[in-house]
Amino acid sequence: MHVEHLSLTNFRNYARLEWTLPRGTTVIHGANAQGKTSLLEAIYYLVTSRSPYTTSDRQLIHWRAADDPIPFARLAAEVSTRTSPLDRIEMTLMLDNTNGDSSRFKKVVKINGSEKRVMDLVGLINVVLFLPRDLTLVEGAPADRRRFMNETLAQVDGDYLEALTTYEKIIPQRNALLRRISDKQAAPHELDYWDSQLIKSGSILIAARQRFLRELEASAQQAHHDLTGKQETLTLQYQPSFTPTAGNDGQLSFNMTGLDLHREMSADQIAPQFADQLEAEKSESVKRGITLSGPHRDELRLHINGHDAGLYGSRGQARTAVMALKLAELTWMKARIGEWPLLLLDEVIAELDSARRAYLLERLDGATQTLMTTTELDIFTDSFLERAAVLHIVNGQIATTTP
Repeated sequence: MHVEHLSLTNFRNYARLEWTLPRGTTVIHGANAQGKTSLLEAIYYLVTSRSPYTTSDRQLIHWRAADDPIPFARLAAEVSTRTSPLDRIEMTLMLDNTNGDSSRFKKVVKINGSEKRVMDLVGLINVVLFLPRDLTLVEGAPADRRRFMNETLAQVDGDYLEALTTYEKIIPQRNALLRRISDKQAAPHELDYWDSQLIKSGSILIAARQRFLRELEASAQQAHHDLTGKQETLTLQYQPSFTPTAGNDGQLSFNMTGLDLHREMSADQIAPQFADQLEAEKSESVKRGITLSGPHRDELRLHINGHDAGLYGSRGQARTAVMALKLAELTWMKARIGEWPLLLLDEVIAELDSARRAYLLERLDGATQTLMTTTELDIFTDSFLERAAVLHIVNGQIATTTP
């Protein structure tokens, strides 16, 4: 899986860019605010239709185009995979003022020239993104860990993405209805319609997350063992907001560390238990005006030698756990799609100590197309730079390229 060519128009600080990417590893070098990260962001956006750095599409438009009559940005990439020698993905962001809204941008997605849905991007190309802020996977809020699960699964599982999209639309609708019921402006039976959709989509999310984490755990444990000299064991604990059980008797819950795949549950098994949970808490949900249970309140905890890393782990242990998790994500995705995804590392290398840096760079053997940004080339060994292409970025332009 490779990006062969990247084309940008009015994206971030690139007024215009045409770049043919080398295979293997590319080090993108330059001072701060020159456009290094924007190259990674563009590729990630084409894969997921979301930016990892902002929720506002307006911020993606080049500042010189912001005052144009119809501000727009266009991103395009030619990609090759084991199943397709060449596909062209194109995404255009443009101002949507059909309803007099001067702040809303719409996305137009095209694959090989034909307009498609965002959902049609699933499986076309896949990427693993590693950022310094990924420490939030250990130290941050539950929403950060839910985002990790969602962004990974949505790239490879169309059913998951569809369920997630549905679920995220239903939750605010249901919460608004709960508040109307509390204010005597609606009847409780009106929840039935929203609950049926919530249960169906939510059960798909819970089942997929449980399986994903069990599959991910084996690779994460191996990487973590290597990084710690087999002194520490990493385990993942999925904590749904309610606890489905295989026998509906509390005995085969997957709300524990190290649970194997033999006890995994299907969405059909989870659905009736989710329905029971919503019914049991209906009065409290109406009183508080919020949906109290469901995947939007799930949690993932990382444990080192049986202790919660977010509560008791050191900063160094958190970095090691996150690195093991991201390497495991890479391996998991390869097993799922049958080829290596792209690996994007934004200023990660400088954040690692020498041992972790050496371990990570040794894993980059050329099989995975890898793009990494840095402000300092001297943190890399000469032998590594000899194997990599080096791209120098100055003010939104490629200044020099070293093959």
